[in-house]
Amino acid sequence: MPQQTAEERHIPADVPRSAGYRRLFSLPGARAFTAGNLLARLPIGMFSVSAVVMIAASRGSYALAGAVTATGLGATALAGPWVARLVDRHGQARVAVPATLVSVLGSLALLLCVRRDAPGWTLFAAYAATAATPNIGGLSRARWAHLLHDDPGALHTANSFEQAADELCFMLGPVLASFLTGTFFPEAGTLTAAVLLLSGMLLFTAQRATEPPPLPRSKAPSPLRSPGVPALLACFTATGAVFGSMEVVTIAYADAQGHRAAAGAVLALQAAGSCAAGLVYGALRPARVTLTRCLAAMATLMTLPWLSAAFTGSLPALAGTLLVAGMATAPTMVTAMTLVQRRTPADRLNEGMSLMVTGLLTGVACGSATGGWAAEHLSPATAYAMPVAAACLALLIHSGAGRVRSPRPPA
Repeated sequence: MPQQTAEERHIPADVPRSAGYRRLFSLPGARAFTAGNLLARLPIGMFSVSAVVMIAASRGSYALAGAVTATGLGATALAGPWVARLVDRHGQARVAVPATLVSVLGSLALLLCVRRDAPGWTLFAAYAATAATPNIGGLSRARWAHLLHDDPGALHTANSFEQAADELCFMLGPVLASFLTGTFFPEAGTLTAAVLLLSGMLLFTAQRATEPPPLPRSKAPSPLRSPGVPALLACFTATGAVFGSMEVVTIAYADAQGHRAAAGAVLALQAAGSCAAGLVYGALRPARVTLTRCLAAMATLMTLPWLSAAFTGSLPALAGTLLVAGMATAPTMVTAMTLVQRRTPADRLNEGMSLMVTGLLTGVACGSATGGWAAEHLSPATAYAMPVAAACLALLIHSGAGRVRSPRPPA
């Protein structure tokens, strides 16, 4: 059985069972900043799809569109922790609003470059500016941590809600972008996303009463030097590889079945399973749930799509297994993010969570590349072994780190 750390064993004891979603949103200002956060978070799932459609429609090259969005992803991974550090030092409103303006201007610049048939390098430069977008989910989680620092049970519920919101926006964002670009004009998705991002961020940051106080002269060490955080970063990277490889392999499998257009709906079922599991996980707060067990469950459930693709060859059957496999995602991410909040210095919390997002994005990029190679050189069905391997790697990383931090006591 995988090794559990001493820190994990104490988590259930701290969690009361009285908190619920109704009590959570009865806190003053909670509904207002949550509404702004959801409004600003939805475009995160729209920008890349909108950019691909817009560039491909104008330049006739999906390769160029993919390279531009990949550049933006890499820039986000680099800029995210830096923006989060500024947020910790100067406050959410003072940093997030200017950073969002830079991101919105980058999106509009990309739109103009595409419309005016500007040189290809301008597309890369414009889209790279969108990396200034603050980690909106991290900002919201930091507010919950500030409001609920003395109530671990309610904080668990809040983290579960935030993870479910991530999955919901992951489902709805690409669908909305595809609808806008297909129904109206190719630039409609980018324009709508920019308006939603700026409006939501202004509403979110206007709720000053719930904003964590800035600590400009933090003496705390970097989150990377906090015990257990580097191992969690590696674990998040491996988990990101699960998501990246699953997405690419599922698209390749649906294409091989002659139903590439259905790939988005099939992937949405995985996100739906995660969203539902996250809400239930937050409401019930089952006892004795640790990150080790969540990772073990994810590694086990990720075998279901692999077995379905290998033995049934049915896209509906695959969709059903993805729905079930997705139920392991939200509990894993909620439990992991709770550990990040526990291990990161309070005055560098945004930076710590942004580092985890950077690791996640890095893993998504690596998983996409690995899954694409396996789907092309092996077969789409065999390539479903890649998410399983990544999930097992995450479990091994965390279990190994637990043994290092919890050595056996001397005889």
